[in-house]
Amino acid sequence: MAVEELQSIIKRCQILEEQDFKEEDFGLFQLAGQRCIEEGHIDQLLEIIQNEKNKVIIKNMGWNLIGPVVRCLLCKDKEDAKRKVYFLIFDLLVKLCSPKELLLGLLELIEEPSGKQISQSILLLLQPLQTVIQKLHNKAYSVGLALSTLWNQLSLLPVPYSKEQIQMDDYGLCQCCKALIEFTKPFVEEVVDNKENSLENEKLKDELLKFCFKSLKCPLLTAQFLEQSEEGGNDPFRYFASEIIGFLSAIGHPFPKMIFNHGRKKRTWNYLEFEEEEDKQLADSMASLAYLVFVQGIRIDQLPMVLSPLYLLQFNMGHIEVFLQRTEESVISKGLELLENSLLRIEDNSLLYQYLEIKSFLTVPQGLVKVMTLCPIETLRKKSLAMLQLYINKLDSQGKYTLFRCLLNTSNHSGVEAFIIQNIKNQIDMSLKRTHNNKWFTGPQLVSLLDLVLFLPEGAEADLLQNSDRIMASLNLLRYLVIKDNENDNQTGLWTELGNIENNFLKPLHIGLNMSKAHYEAEIKNSQEAQKSKDLRSVTVGGEEIPNMPPEIQLKVLHSALFTFDLIESVLARVEELIEIKTKSTSEENIGIK
Repeated sequence: MAVEELQSIIKRCQILEEQDFKEEDFGLFQLAGQRCIEEGHIDQLLEIIQNEKNKVIIKNMGWNLIGPVVRCLLCKDKEDAKRKVYFLIFDLLVKLCSPKELLLGLLELIEEPSGKQISQSILLLLQPLQTVIQKLHNKAYSVGLALSTLWNQLSLLPVPYSKEQIQMDDYGLCQCCKALIEFTKPFVEEVVDNKENSLENEKLKDELLKFCFKSLKCPLLTAQFLEQSEEGGNDPFRYFASEIIGFLSAIGHPFPKMIFNHGRKKRTWNYLEFEEEEDKQLADSMASLAYLVFVQGIRIDQLPMVLSPLYLLQFNMGHIEVFLQRTEESVISKGLELLENSLLRIEDNSLLYQYLEIKSFLTVPQGLVKVMTLCPIETLRKKSLAMLQLYINKLDSQGKYTLFRCLLNTSNHSGVEAFIIQNIKNQIDMSLKRTHNNKWFTGPQLVSLLDLVLFLPEGAEADLLQNSDRIMASLNLLRYLVIKDNENDNQTGLWTELGNIENNFLKPLHIGLNMSKAHYEAEIKNSQEAQKSKDLRSVTVGGEEIPNMPPEIQLKVLHSALFTFDLIESVLARVEELIEIKTKSTSEENIGIK
């Protein structure tokens, strides 16, 4: 019945001129054709499409059958013989139908699926889509629309993370990336071969440029790359990245020119419009490009060999800042790798303090602190700590001094402050061992820095448990200074500042310890009573209330806090003892001299 209906419609339309086809004819053709497919009359449908007499009708109306045919091809339960017929019908429709209508129809079909069907649809339709676009005159618009639609769908797919996930490629992203390169190549070649630089060619070049930038952001910003020893040339993301960077160079935007001028007010590449409209996206894309080139070594042979390590570090710091602002594990990891790669090229103590006047040279270490303190992944926290230490090692003395002051004022984290104080101690130690003192870690400059270290921010009311790491590091630094610097030499300025240190640090610490110990001893007594009654109660430890904790666990926590206070108290007592010994010894020496 459906076949007869379709033949009847075709017979009526055969006697009409193309411009006389009515909207009603299109609707009836579509319904009858769909019914033929649904009822399985695909052999008869194929004959109708193949009939030369129906060529004009199929050209105008056949695109309506693309959707039903593609949906059948995407169904896995079709017999091989039937699938072969469906493919023949599909190929004929692509060959015969109006390319303009086909383009919109194919893109709608690409947009329809979700989940794992996204890649199945894209892999099926990419080649026909390329064929259709090649027939169109307004190629720039068509290529831009197609690439944008494809990228939007691919960006919905999860990016495989591990080697196993890449090899399994459950969602087909890796296959799609490879297919997308093959889809784009002819259009890149067309731009390269067109020597006239027509307006249409420039528009096509712009659409390809947008696609390359989008691809650098997704999937390449988050994609993981296989170790080159493991990949054996089969890393799909490395291949995709290499081709995308190659496209950039081919269409007249070689990556060295772009990345070394990104962010400057005056650029040597002229695609300013895109940069202004898509600034955030471009920042991510450029950071991804820097990682691909400098860490993965993709197309690195195109870089000038004369670039100094300091220049490369300065260039990469902005990109590292972009990476560290993100929250994805793979993206943060790339930022840390790029920082390590850039810093290892530089000698220790050679990074001049003036570089800290550049915004990213302060925001990157602050970003490392955020990763160290907030990131839930231990490996990234440890790596960030190692990178912060490496960065400190590269700075000159004034740079280290400036960074220490900055981080002590901004980190708001006891552990980080302890780490900085330990670094200050190391710098003082090196300064005291040199023939010529380092003015930044001795004398008046050091006294100014010690003012930030040897004091309690909230006086005796400070939460000693929460600040225990910082307090212990400060006491250990003070003990070191008392031992290493004699009062008569006073290289560090400690002895002239001792009165302030006692008033701002030691005395408030004594009072705070007494108050804290009294509080926790009272809490222990309450917990012991609660243990007898077997009641659950909350307890406040380190400024945080822990509700409904069993009494036996409460007691362990409270005793641990008391142990920390005892430890602080013992170091404090030793520091005061050393101060007393040193001042007494100096007084006796002075009396002896007189």
